[in-house]
Amino acid sequence: MTTRRTLLKTVLAAGIATAVSLSAASFSMAGEMAKIKESGVIRIAMSGAYPPFNFVSESNEVVGFDPSIGAEIAKRMGVEVEIVTTAWDGIIGGLLASKYDAIVGSMSITEERKEVIDFVGPYYTTKRAIFSKPDLVITDTSQLEGKTVGVTLGETHEDWARSQGYKVRTYKGLPELLLELEHGRVDAIINDSIAAILAMKETGQDYVMLIDESAGVIEAGIAIRKGNPELAASMQAALDAMMADGTYLEIANKWVGGDIR
Repeated sequence: MTTRRTLLKTVLAAGIATAVSLSAASFSMAGEMAKIKESGVIRIAMSGAYPPFNFVSESNEVVGFDPSIGAEIAKRMGVEVEIVTTAWDGIIGGLLASKYDAIVGSMSITEERKEVIDFVGPYYTTKRAIFSKPDLVITDTSQLEGKTVGVTLGETHEDWARSQGYKVRTYKGLPELLLELEHGRVDAIINDSIAAILAMKETGQDYVMLIDESAGVIEAGIAIRKGNPELAASMQAALDAMMADGTYLEIANKWVGGDIR
């Protein structure tokens, strides 16, 4: 979701350039799939702050659409799944540093990201949307001029909002965005449409939504390190099989109320 400049800054700030080179030198990417099979575990990352796609339940368990998809893929690969939660603005850096094997966290597929990571999928689609309260109805993006908008730090929506010259405040995830909007600390929030709609329905918040059609369809994919064809093929095969046999739809119905492919 980030621009090339922001992404490179993130990578450098995370201090992972050395880790990446060492990782590449220590074992081949073909061996990485063998390593997962040998350990019997695939580690997948997400923010844990993006309901209903991924969030921490009252029992302190990471649940939602993303972990369910990740767990099913792992099952079909013949391994267990371990879920890692991490801040979104550093999640790509963590992947490149081999802190986990994949990101199954509603990550938008962009050309900038594909320069440093590979994607499996997409596994769902959504659109960019602007949400405001009923007392400030936003019917066109031009109305955001001079307004304060909230975004999740490190998302593509942040880059877009800054490129438009809006007053931007960043937050850790969707729950914080909804609170800020509800209490009037931001005039609007920018988020993927499906997640925000479902989250607001859960909290009972009143809102007005504007879909930014100029952004087109946003595809969410599973991120893995580059040069990893065996892992990519295995995860893609599992995802394709889930979609073919109805398992994907069962998961989607449970967490988001319908098919979002």
